Amino acid sequence: MAAGDHDSRISGIKSALRVIPHFPKPGIMFQDITTLLLDPKAFKDTIDLFVERYKHENISVIAGIEARGFIFGPPIALAIGAKFVPLRKPKKLPGEVISEKYILEYGSDCIEMHVGAVKFGDRALVVDDLIATGGTLCAAMNLLERAGAEVVECACVIEVPDLKGRERLRSHGKPLYVLVESQLEPTLS
Repeated sequence: MAAGDHDSRISGIKSALRVIPHFPKPGIMFQDITTLLLDPKAFKDTIDLFVERYKHENISVIAGIEARGFIFGPPIALAIGAKFVPLRKPKKLPGEVISEKYILEYGSDCIEMHVGAVKFGDRALVVDDLIATGGTLCAAMNLLERAGAEVVECACVIEVPDLKGRERLRSHGKPLYVLVESQLEPTLS
């Protein structure tokens, strides 16, 4: 499911994003959210849209994927009264962790979470800036479910539909909510 284009805030969010061609490697059209962060109204609208969707869903955990999930996750968690759990790259968290390896559109990686950060029965929302192939989100869901959480949904600002991440999540029985589809044209501003 995606946010409705009928909401006037969506057009402001779309216009605040930019596309950087050939980053981090040739052929990638990088969907950059840093310009969104420079626009206080568009950034606030982004958070508000997520909060409006999840404030009555009994979400107890917002799991943010490093690094851009750390930008959107904490304000959503604070607004809905949930705890924020960072899902980090290897060797970034002190103490005991559980990990999950995954494949992404231009390589492989691993995410980790503190043991005990999520309890059995927690209702979790996974937050990131973008869904491409869905590998990172699937790894995050696997990690949370192994710890006993129920993943309610995944929430992203941007979706790159051509990379079929939504289908990958759907094949795992997981819903996805996004605000905007990716832009294909470079917007070097």
